Amino acid sequence: MPPAAREGRSREPVAPAVAGAATDSWGTPARRPVVDVHAHALLPEVEAVVAGAEGLAGHRALDARRNGAGSMSVSGAMIAERWEQLTDGARRMADMDAAGVDVQVISPSPSHYHYWADRDLARMVWTTANQRIAELVAEHPDRLSGLGLVPLQHPDLCVEALDDAVERRLIGIEISSFAPGHPAGTPAVELSDARLDPLWARAAELDVVVFLHPFGCSLDERLDRFYLSNTVGQPVENAVALSHLVFSGVLDRHSGLRVVAAHGGGYLPTYLGRSDHAWTVRSEARGCEQLPSSYLKRMWFDSLVHTPEALRALVQAVGADRVVLGSDYPFDMGVADPVGRVLAAGLGDAVDQAVLGVNASALGLLPAPVPQVGDGVVVPTN
Repeated sequence: MPPAAREGRSREPVAPAVAGAATDSWGTPARRPVVDVHAHALLPEVEAVVAGAEGLAGHRALDARRNGAGSMSVSGAMIAERWEQLTDGARRMADMDAAGVDVQVISPSPSHYHYWADRDLARMVWTTANQRIAELVAEHPDRLSGLGLVPLQHPDLCVEALDDAVERRLIGIEISSFAPGHPAGTPAVELSDARLDPLWARAAELDVVVFLHPFGCSLDERLDRFYLSNTVGQPVENAVALSHLVFSGVLDRHSGLRVVAAHGGGYLPTYLGRSDHAWTVRSEARGCEQLPSSYLKRMWFDSLVHTPEALRALVQAVGADRVVLGSDYPFDMGVADPVGRVLAAGLGDAVDQAVLGVNASALGLLPAPVPQVGDGVVVPTN
């Protein structure tokens, strides 16, 4: 039986209850849980599924070419050093407590996308990943929510994979910014691809979140040194992928689609003036119904932008009710003190609390045992 839409999710962006409200289940008056929407888990079971498969060697060679030998070596050592954080639930809980995070939304490491896989192997990848994330959530059901995977390289299988995730009580899916064409040599699958429309429709119908987290950049060898594949490539891929969603009219056709972009949405939110100008003067840039910048109010963005100035600019661009806390735990490009980073931006108490947890609660990202947002004052918007 197909999964039904998730129940009990608050949809109004509201701020924490006013002073004097009754004590809630977190033990303090006016307390709302701090929710980190951008945290990862490593799933060795997925890598066991793809080990030795035809296409894996080519995928790894492409990954090495895009990232460069130096970055591949550093990344391998980093994973080894952080293996416990990536795989052990008790260590995760301790780190969350130390960071002042009540709830994490955990997603598979993007290295598990394996968009090179054929149809049969892709099904094994997503079922293994979805099952393992569900098991991790079940170990700490009051502290964790989970996201599953879908095979973007096979658009016609994505709804099946999404249904699998929801049947396992996951709250949505994690996707990259594009998928290479399959079989090799066919055009890439961009997020504007009409073949993905059933996925967007189903995600909206089921009331689940789509978490956009790029992995790999199509600029290839131009970014193969200095870790440019990440520092430049990730923000570029976010901007390109979100632009595909906006300009193609995906967000017009699927107004209930709830997209959360990692890394603050990359370069797009603070440089949309050029897109708006193109929309007004170029007919081919007018595939969406409204100015591109207006769609920022239809998406959400995590706070992982690394400087107070960048976070203030993001809030100004998209609105205080559209930013959610993100750490990229436990990778080295993340931050160990995501709460402190938000507070350091000087956004004001109401905005701080919105970013730290109220917006995520309004999106329905809390685990089922955790109370959803209640009555309160409205979060300030731009």
